[in-house]
Amino acid sequence: MRTFGLLFVALLLTQTSCAQGTGSEDVLCNALTFLGRPYVAHTLEEGNEERLVMNLDEVDCTTYVEYVLALTLAEGDTLRAQDYLRRIRYRGGVIEGYTSRLHYITEWITNGVREDFFEDVTALHSHDSLKVELSFMSSHPGAYRHLKDSPTCVAQMKSIEQRLSGQSVRYLPKDKIPREGLPWIKNGDVLCITTSVPGLDVAHLGFAYYKAGKLHLLHASSSHKKVLVSEDSFADMFPRNKTWTGVRVLRINSLNNK
Repeated sequence: MRTFGLLFVALLLTQTSCAQGTGSEDVLCNALTFLGRPYVAHTLEEGNEERLVMNLDEVDCTTYVEYVLALTLAEGDTLRAQDYLRRIRYRGGVIEGYTSRLHYITEWITNGVREDFFEDVTALHSHDSLKVELSFMSSHPGAYRHLKDSPTCVAQMKSIEQRLSGQSVRYLPKDKIPREGLPWIKNGDVLCITTSVPGLDVAHLGFAYYKAGKLHLLHASSSHKKVLVSEDSFADMFPRNKTWTGVRVLRINSLNNK
């Protein structure tokens, strides 16, 4: 594993050719450079102290999206990319232990909108809403390395969950997602797939990618163990993933003055 090393510099040199179109076009260009990159979970769980990790050799669905957004916003500037990543991944951009990381995508979205990195496109185009009820992490501490032996962190996480729960957010239900996509879902938009798993809000992340007239998902796949474009259309992925309920769509804002 190389954390912010020569691979990062080389990759950023590649990214400079992407910074020529609209924000979403640049996102897609950068996202496609990760095709074939290995899927590896838990790459942020290094050591006992929370710190900024930027491991471009190995990604999961969330770190993949975070790295692409940070690289796009930075427009090839390595130091700015680290700064963007910190502000994307942590509440208010401040690293203060494990629970300062934005583990729940509901809060990750709110933070990103507040920081003006992206907009919640679904809120502009969909009238459907769902109620957020979060409890999964505090009720399954054994599944998380930094929670299982820390009652303090569990209590902090439970407080965060209670603060976030009860709000209503706009989403696009799965039965309203056509194979051809929708005019307001653009290439490079972030797709946050909502879930019916009790206590969770979002099950998976990726990018919108149109191919042969169909909307597909460009994502870090845990089943295929790499970054790829879905073989099936995005709509056709839902019947095979029974707990997926719909999607929240985000779009990167203008790259100017960030």
